[in-house]
Amino acid sequence: MDPFCDLYATPGHSLDRFLEHSLQPQRDWKEEGQDAWNRIERFFQEQCFRDELLLDQEVRVLKVVKGGSSGKGTTLNHRSDQDMILFLNCFSSFKQQARNREAIIDFIKKKLISCSRSLAYNITVFKHKEGNRTPRSLTLKIQSRKTDGIILMDILPAYDALGPISRDEKPAPKIYETLIRSKGYPGDFSPSFTELQRHFVKSRPVKLKNLLRLVKFWYLKYLRYKYGRAQLPSKYALELLTIYAWEMGTNSSDSFDLDEGFVAVIDLLRDYQDICIYWTKYYDFQNEVVRNFLKKQLKGDRPIILDPADPNNNLGRRNGWDLVATEAAYCLHQVCCLTADPRRSWNVQRARDIQVTVKQTEMEDWTLWTNPYSPIRKMKAEIRRELNLCGELRISFQEPRGERQLLSSRKTLSDYGIFSKVNIRVLETFPPEILVFVKYPGGQSKPFAIHPDNTILDLKEKIEDAGGPCTEDQVLLWGDEELEDDDGLAELEIKDCDTIELSRVS
Repeated sequence: MDPFCDLYATPGHSLDRFLEHSLQPQRDWKEEGQDAWNRIERFFQEQCFRDELLLDQEVRVLKVVKGGSSGKGTTLNHRSDQDMILFLNCFSSFKQQARNREAIIDFIKKKLISCSRSLAYNITVFKHKEGNRTPRSLTLKIQSRKTDGIILMDILPAYDALGPISRDEKPAPKIYETLIRSKGYPGDFSPSFTELQRHFVKSRPVKLKNLLRLVKFWYLKYLRYKYGRAQLPSKYALELLTIYAWEMGTNSSDSFDLDEGFVAVIDLLRDYQDICIYWTKYYDFQNEVVRNFLKKQLKGDRPIILDPADPNNNLGRRNGWDLVATEAAYCLHQVCCLTADPRRSWNVQRARDIQVTVKQTEMEDWTLWTNPYSPIRKMKAEIRRELNLCGELRISFQEPRGERQLLSSRKTLSDYGIFSKVNIRVLETFPPEILVFVKYPGGQSKPFAIHPDNTILDLKEKIEDAGGPCTEDQVLLWGDEELEDDDGLAELEIKDCDTIELSRVS
């Protein structure tokens, strides 16, 4: 990469030419990177584990997959980062990989050092370690034979969790169940999903890959170079953010101006605090274990950027986003961003619209779409118009095994950690009616509008009318107290939004 090419001094309308002349990988560089790959892959396939007994077995390479920018088709000139994923037969589960990976890595390091001459390259081998965690990769610094450039290659032994799977095939939910129950460190088992990660990026249009190159160059020159050893979000996080911005800003079109796309991404990085991004290409909310895990992930601190292939890997979790935001704010004042036409700017929401299913007693379900950052009062207004309601609207929702909550008009769905499709219950009340939640034996709660001067029997009748058990079969509890039919709500000091438990059917 030309260390003197200056993105900040390049007008936005010249970014295509800047990319072509300074960032696109030259043919000789690509060919040498491929040659180094071929030699090292052949070493692992034919030489590394031959006639060796490791972990009480003969280790075989099941397949080798190329990841990193080289595998995704987003390589920068004179900057090659290749991930070589070695799927080995000695790993039969995620947990076994976690137990035995370091021993395999130590063995590979020794073999690479002892056999380096046969690879025809000058190679330096480092064991890559993050904090106190068990190393998951080796980093090779391969000296180019034609230039003074360095080819970087990470060697990652991995469990073949996917097996034979086509690139467009959705993995069985059981695979993700197993991943979640393995309780690995976030991203620890991501190499097992490299084929999906690679296809997610590689299948995109050439124009988008050029935007990815531009964002990656900005990251390397103006962040990584400037802040040295400071912890920063990964390049992959910025790649996913760029793809999301493109999907939202162009409706996945391959016809756009590079400066408009670059400004949209940098603008998103400046305002990272509200970002919540995920995809459902390879996993979704259908499976209960995966659904509950995803909902928990999406409730976390933002930014949230879930790896589309590995739900356990939230790429927004790392520190350094404040440094990214500071540099992004500065970048937006440089000529590379100032020439973009504001009238054609991309409209990129910080989170996708979500589907809301509206439930109302004795009414058919109805669905609407809203953004998690939109005020709930706007959703209420839409529901009021659609259902032709004139009373006070009380909207509530309940997480699995959680308590039913009333949604405030002054808040947003994001304030309640709701970023995926959700069921809400709508209840219309007329003063002085109050809302009372009744928690059924299965854990679900339903809201009921009732006059505070009514009795427990009146409430039981409402429960029966809503499809519940007959009044004489109901046992209602308020705290530890069993309620009598002639008890009054006001007498019991039951107030708006209190919960009464339908403990059992007698």
